[in-house]
Amino acid sequence: MAQFTLNAQARAEDKQGKGSSRRLRRESLVPAIIYGGEDAPVTVTLELRELVKALEDNAFFEEVVAIKVGDKVENVKIQALQRHPAKNTPMHADFKRA
Repeated sequence: MAQFTLNAQARAEDKQGKGSSRRLRRESLVPAIIYGGEDAPVTVTLELRELVKALEDNAFFEEVVAIKVGDKVENVKIQALQRHPAKNTPMHADFKRA
């Protein structure tokens, strides 16, 4: 059984939107959101290389993933993943709290 842990950084309110997401992608970062449960939704950024490495294992789509946001750990499952149509690289990820 594989154990997945991703490191993330929380995004500020002014760092959200189409333009900010495009700037993040140019820096090899992937915008993502964590939602569900009783806590408020949290927008985060993930490193592209770290996410691509995790996506290589098909178990990533079925197992609970631990995402470290600062000193807090969120246990989530991947809900949706958007990929670039030509490059097939991840562009955005949605995670739902488990």
